[in-house]
Amino acid sequence: MRHKVSGVKLNRTSSHRKAMFRNMVTSLFKHGQIKTTLVKAKELRRWADKMVTLAKRGDLHARRQALAVIREKQVTHKLFEEALDKFGSRNGGYTRIIKLGNRKSDGAPMAVISLCEPLVEEVESNQ
Repeated sequence: MRHKVSGVKLNRTSSHRKAMFRNMVTSLFKHGQIKTTLVKAKELRRWADKMVTLAKRGDLHARRQALAVIREKQVTHKLFEEALDKFGSRNGGYTRIIKLGNRKSDGAPMAVISLCEPLVEEVESNQ
């Protein structure tokens, strides 16, 4: 029975799954929206909402917890600078999932996940 079991396995090891969602949440905050499968988008929503909640808290411990997940310091700093302005009045639901239909090659249901209030058009990277 699956009582009170949260999260999805996605046929990956726990380290692969964690690395994948860390990359995806970084890309989401960097670009404002990403296109992925519907199941990954629904799980990514949990990760992204946690990061915005940490950014709204804004203390040093929350910043360090976010830096442990988000891979680029620039993206984390931008999130912490603008989270209260953009998401201060919301108590959750910081992301939006739009279904796109099935992928042509394998029939997987696709979706676009985006921030309800985009942080910036695009964060420049040092690379």
